[in-house]
This record gives sequence, C-alpha cells and structure tokens, in this order.
Amino acid sequence: MFQDRVLSGMRPTGQMHLGHYHGALKNWVKLQNEFPCLFFAADWHALTTHYGDPSVIEQTVWDMFIDWLAVGIDPTKATLFIQSRVPQHAELTLLLSFFTPLAWLERVPTYKDLVEKHAEQGRDVLTYGFLGYPLMQAADILIYRATAVPVGEDQVSHIEFTREVARRFNHLFGREKGFEEKAESAVKKMGPKKAKLYRTLRTRFQENGDAAALEEGRTLVNDVQNLSLGDKERLYGFIEGGGRVILSEPEAKLTETPKLVGLDGQKMSKSYGNAILLREAPESVTKKIRTMQTDPARVRRSDPGNPEKCPVWNLHQVYSDSKTKDWVLNGCRTAGIGCLECKQPVIDSINAELKPIRERAAQYEDDPTTVRNIIQDGCEKASDIANDTMRDVRDAMGLNYE
Repeated sequence: MFQDRVLSGMRPTGQMHLGHYHGALKNWVKLQNEFPCLFFAADWHALTTHYGDPSVIEQTVWDMFIDWLAVGIDPTKATLFIQSRVPQHAELTLLLSFFTPLAWLERVPTYKDLVEKHAEQGRDVLTYGFLGYPLMQAADILIYRATAVPVGEDQVSHIEFTREVARRFNHLFGREKGFEEKAESAVKKMGPKKAKLYRTLRTRFQENGDAAALEEGRTLVNDVQNLSLGDKERLYGFIEGGGRVILSEPEAKLTETPKLVGLDGQKMSKSYGNAILLREAPESVTKKIRTMQTDPARVRRSDPGNPEKCPVWNLHQVYSDSKTKDWVLNGCRTAGIGCLECKQPVIDSINAELKPIRERAAQYEDDPTTVRNIIQDGCEKASDIANDTMRDVRDAMGLNYE
C-alpha cells in the first residue's frame, strides 16, 4: 500500500557491544540490501531516562554512528540521522497525543518493569516524557510511513500500539469533505480497464471479506503511475469502505537473533560491566573471557561440569561450529578439558570478528568530518520524507491554513 520502507533506531546511552551487534546491527546490514532503510540515533528517547546527565548523549551519538559504519551500515544504501535534527518527530508526537487515550500508554507491558529497573539505577522516570515514549516511538515510525520495523518478540506490543494509533488517526481524520466524490474521480483516472477491475475487487472485499481481493486492489492502485499520493490514499481507504489512509500501519519484522548473554550470564549491558565492546582491544577481550565465571561445580580441574550452567557455553553457541561445540560438551562433562582450554576458541573467534570492525572504526575516528557529513546528509533526506507526511497530516487535521 505504501512503498516498502524499514525503520529502526537506538538510544545513544552507552558504547556499542556484541549484544548490539548480534541483536540488531548484523540484521540491519542485511536489511539495507533488501529494502530502503532509515536508521536513527534516538537522542530524545535517551533524554527520557538520562535527563539528569545528558552529557553522555552527545559523545555517544557520534561513537555510535562510527560503530554502525564500522560494522557495515552503508550510507549509500541506508539513511542515517539524528532524531532531534528532524523536529517534525516532535510535532507529530504532539498531534498524536491529542487523541491517544491515556489508558493505551498505561497498559504498555514493559512500562512498569522499566520504571522499576531505572529506579534501581537511581533514575526517576515517573515523568510525562517516559510515560509517553511509546507514542513518540509511534511517531518515529509513522512520520516515515515505514512498512516494517525489525524487532524482537518483546517489542511486538510497541508495533501493535503504533498500528492502533495509525488506525485511530485514519479513522478520525481520513474522512475529508467530499471524500467519496474525490475517490470516484480518482477511480476514473485509472483508465477504463483498471477502474473496472478496481470496482470488482472493492465489491469482492466489501461484500465477501475477500482478503486476496483487498491485497490485489492495493497493489493495483500502487502500480498506477498517473495518480497523486493523495488520490492513492483515497483509493486505499475507499476499497476498505473507510476514508483516506494517511498513516501506514507498520508490520513487526520479527528477526531471529542469538541470545547473547554478558560475561556474568546476565543480559549484556555496559551498565552491568559485563559487555565486550565492538572496539575492545584484543588483549582486553582475552582478559575478560579468561576471567569469566564458569559452572560453579568445576572447583578443581578434575571436576566435571555442565555447559548449560556456564555462560561461556552461550558464546560457543554463537561463535563455534558443531565440531567445536561437541568437543566442549564432551570435554566439560568428562573434565577432559579445563575452563581456560574451553574459552580459547571463543577468544579467537571474537577477536577475528572484531578485527575488521576495529580497523574500519579507526578510519572514521581519524576523519570525524566525514561522519558528520554523512549524518547531515541523512538528516536532510529524513526531513524531506517527514515533511511530505506532515503536510498530509496537517491538511487532514485542518492545520494548513492555505
């Protein structure tokens, strides 16, 4: 219905580590070769939790972009930008807040858990901004009319929230004056053959609920070259029996990502002190892994262990081939190998993976102007797309005053 477009972002609140790489960045590199992509630094989102010390955000933003570029995000394929450099995000957030029920925000599954988590770290997030972050997240997505957002299972509820907001907006503001007359006029612009097919598909969907007819009708409209965006929005809505479809309803693009735990077996996080950073020096990687905790049952070298109770085994699942994993399973359970022997293949694999990332990052560190130019260009591209959406949003809400 809308052009395929993928959007995702990260909060600049700390250095990038292997958890970010395997959990998101490797997938972004893949997606940029399949779809138009926009990736952004969510600095306003960072302020919802780090308003007490925002100094970390500015430096982290640039370090984060260097890491993105170093892992293979290509600015000729993906648009990279900073959220606050596209102020239309804030305008759309405000406009959406006028009709978004408070109860929708209060029922977000992760809200209470996050409030408690940040309280444990000494942060008070019982604020208007933190309660409203899912709505700003929705605005981030909707302002680019993104059709897909790569997320894990725990973020699916946020995408459904975004879809509900888009649906409510289209319902409230898609019924422009003279909508049916304008829609009929748009049908005629399709030409006799395509107009007849459109009407047939519309009847099939509205009378029989034929989902295939709806999808075929959307594709038909999308492929007609002489229709304006406004006419296409009317026809998307007309076939469903509603008004103009101004904001897209994005899909959650579920991605299978390895669950990479930190050095202590918890979720990898710099704030927990259990992370391996993307620019970590080889000797530091070696030291961190060699001193990792292992199965408590292995007090002595001769004691057998259970890999399932050892966080090093999680790293083997990500980095080792089946032959090495079999060697670990057998060697650990029979005490045939020691913990340091077990850790060495992981050390070698991680350092091999990080070597080209460190080298590319060093090039960008030595040339910060190039990084800033890439982001400035991305901010301008993102702003152009956002302007198109906001023009339609203001027009639908009667705010253009022309």
